[in-house]
Amino acid sequence: MSDILEVRGISVSFDGFKAINNLSFSIGQNELRAIIGPNGAGKTTLMDIITGKTKPDIGDIRWGKNNISLIKKSETQIAQLGVGRKFQKPTVLEYQTVEENLMISLKNSRGFIQTLIYKYTEEEFTRVNEVAKLIKLNKILNKIAGELSHGQKQWLEIGMLLAQDPSLLLVDEPAAGMTNSERTNTATLLKELSKTRSVVVVEHDMDFIRQLNCKVTVLHEGSVLAEGNLDHVSKDNKVIEVYLGR
Repeated sequence: MSDILEVRGISVSFDGFKAINNLSFSIGQNELRAIIGPNGAGKTTLMDIITGKTKPDIGDIRWGKNNISLIKKSETQIAQLGVGRKFQKPTVLEYQTVEENLMISLKNSRGFIQTLIYKYTEEEFTRVNEVAKLIKLNKILNKIAGELSHGQKQWLEIGMLLAQDPSLLLVDEPAAGMTNSERTNTATLLKELSKTRSVVVVEHDMDFIRQLNCKVTVLHEGSVLAEGNLDHVSKDNKVIEVYLGR
C-alpha cells in the first residue's frame, strides 16, 4: 500500500514548549487510522500542521503520488489538494436544509451568495444524493439542519466534506456526545469511507476505537509512543503508564 501522507521529523514549539517533537508517521492509501494519546500529546497540533493552520519549525510533510511538500502551502491550497478536516464541534449552516448544506459544499469556486441563487445541474443533484445516502440522511434532505440530532449534525458535516471529494479525511473526536447507536453508525460510516479514501480519526473513546478495528497511533509529548492494533498498544507498558493507566 503506497502512502498518501508522510510526516517526516516535524517539530514545533510554542513559547518554549515543544508541542510536536521529531514526529514521523505515514498514512496509506484508503487506510483507516486512529490517533490517541493523553491531553497535550500533540494530536490537535499535528492536525493543524497537516492542514496548514500551523507551520512546523523543522521537518516536512509529503502528499500524494507526486510527493508534494505541504509545508509552504496555505490552508486553502492543502484543502484543494484533497485534505478535508472535520472539527469536533459541527459547523453546519443551522438555518439551511440538509440538501442546501450539501449543495453549498460541492467542489466549486462560487461564493456563498452565488451558491444560494445558482441553478444546480443534474450531475450536482446526483452527487448530493450519493453523499446523502452515504451519511444516511437521504430521507430527510428537506429537514432544517438546526433540527437534526447531534449525531446527524456530525454526519452532515462529514457529508459536507465528502462533497469536496477529499482523498484524506481528518476527523476530530466524532463520537463525543453521541448515543451508543449513533457511535456504532459513525464507526460503520468511517469504515465504509475508508474503502475509497484515507481516514484519520482522533478520539478518546476506546470502545469507539475498538469498533473501528484499525491501526492505532499513540502520541505522547509530541512523538509517536506506540503503533499497532488496539490490543497491541493496550498491552504496551509505556502506553499503560502515560495514558491508559490514568
